[in-house]
Amino acid sequence: MPPGGPHLENLVLQDLLAWRDARLDRADVFYWRTATGEEVDLVIDAAGKLLPVEITATTRPRLCDIAHLRSFRDEYGRQARAGLLLHTGTTLEWLAPDVLAAPWWTVL
Repeated sequence: MPPGGPHLENLVLQDLLAWRDARLDRADVFYWRTATGEEVDLVIDAAGKLLPVEITATTRPRLCDIAHLRSFRDEYGRQARAGLLLHTGTTLEWLAPDVLAAPWWTVL
């Protein structure tokens, strides 16, 4: 059975922290949440750019899955890279011009 929910988020986070700790140019990893409850699971701050990452257990990502990634990008503008939606499916596709959906296991 593939990982899902908090298990999937923790799996991605652990791999990301291992990647971060192996870099000479250390990146910061944090999450983003607004006062109104919008949140992005992970934000990677590397070389002055922010990469917002959302993690979902869905096998078929949809536009409704990227709303918070787009809000993050709206708030941070040019400082933010295109958003990344990690999912449990098999497709790699641009859901929007500023959000790439990728199977979680292809980027770890």
